[in-house]
Amino acid sequence: MHYLSTRGGVEPVSFSQAVMMGLATDGGLLLPTSFPQVDQTTLKRWTGLPFEELAVEVMLPYVGDDMTRAELAALVQRSYAGFNHPEITPLVEVGELRILELFHGPTAAFKDVALQLLGNLFEFLLERSGGHLNILGATSGDTGSAAIYGVRGQERIDIFILHPHGRVSPIQERQMTTVLDENVHNIAIRGTFDDGQRIVKELFNDLEFKRMYHLGAVNSINWARILAQVVYYFYAWGRVTGGDTGRKVTFSVPTGNFGDIFAGYVATRMGLPVEKLVLATNRNDILSRFVNTGVYQARSVHHTTSPSMDIQLASNFERYLYFLMDEQPEELQQLMDRMAREGRIEIPEEKRAEVRRLFQAVSVSEQETMNQIRETYQRGRYILDPHTAVGVRAAREIPGAVCLATAHPAKFGEAVKQAIGVEAAPPPSLQGLMEKETRCALLDAESTAVKGFMKETLKRQGV
Repeated sequence: MHYLSTRGGVEPVSFSQAVMMGLATDGGLLLPTSFPQVDQTTLKRWTGLPFEELAVEVMLPYVGDDMTRAELAALVQRSYAGFNHPEITPLVEVGELRILELFHGPTAAFKDVALQLLGNLFEFLLERSGGHLNILGATSGDTGSAAIYGVRGQERIDIFILHPHGRVSPIQERQMTTVLDENVHNIAIRGTFDDGQRIVKELFNDLEFKRMYHLGAVNSINWARILAQVVYYFYAWGRVTGGDTGRKVTFSVPTGNFGDIFAGYVATRMGLPVEKLVLATNRNDILSRFVNTGVYQARSVHHTTSPSMDIQLASNFERYLYFLMDEQPEELQQLMDRMAREGRIEIPEEKRAEVRRLFQAVSVSEQETMNQIRETYQRGRYILDPHTAVGVRAAREIPGAVCLATAHPAKFGEAVKQAIGVEAAPPPSLQGLMEKETRCALLDAESTAVKGFMKETLKRQGV
């Protein structure tokens, strides 16, 4: 298996090279040259497999010759050993609702599914090469803590995580800033998540800086992040259908950066029987507007009770556009150039129809989010976090849809209490966070400031 850039400027690279490269050196995103096809016999065989075994089956064709099955299986087992549920991503029924709980990892968010694996994958590859990696990432809330927990204390890795100052929940902030390991460096920027994402891309596109400081990516621009998330679509489908390949399933996905729902798209390209992917956004609705109108246009970022979705420019959207443009890098590059120049792109009607064949998009207001948390609690004493509530609300007219629960409700105690009058009991991983010592730098939202901080920090540490 080899990987190419959406913008066509990178020679085919291996899985290991793609993981370590993160953002392609031509500014594009890496994708496999083809998708392994899963036939009906294989789907039936996979149904009922434990999550860890299924993960090996799904990932192995993408890894190619870079790891043996035994090496991948050991890495998967190590990655999910710290989850607090034996099924890793259990499917639970709450009345007529089907909820895929993705928050049983060490930071109580769906990002753990991918980032525990990615952290161990980095370690495996660095031990093989003898190198050192400086991870740079931006977070709107959950990616940062999950990435930090995935690599904390590792000798061959330093991690620098940017978060928007004052725009993540108090628990999300403490999950990051209370990790005091020497290789962990938190940076609060005076700006939005989109500013942080812009800074990360600018530094990765500074090829001399990227090479000199061995930059690695943990945001979902890294293909391994997407790959790990593909697994739970197959897992949930098997739990719903019992292996009946004639049954299609609809998934509702709270969406900000387009990574989680793109993993669902990859699953469909592999052959998973999917009826619809419901793209659920909050007030920051650039993606739902695109599905419904064909226009992708950035507006101001609004601060909401579902902050991990407070995003305008979704970094993974380029991957989907590449396929929508029939895998033509030149056409994709023209679109991205137009977006950078004009802040707006529009696709023709025939392409809009293609988008709507798979995707259904709904924007959910703040009031609707609060109402959904309240209604679900009243009906089944089940507490949704605000992000999951957006997904549930978006799929309320679709019987049997699987709604992805992206975070534990205790991470958003204030919003939950506003909706139902009580806070969710925190899992052990969240207890006592607010009393712990913290460490974090506060910088302007400029790449020069972040670059200077990284250089000084690494010089001080002798890296």
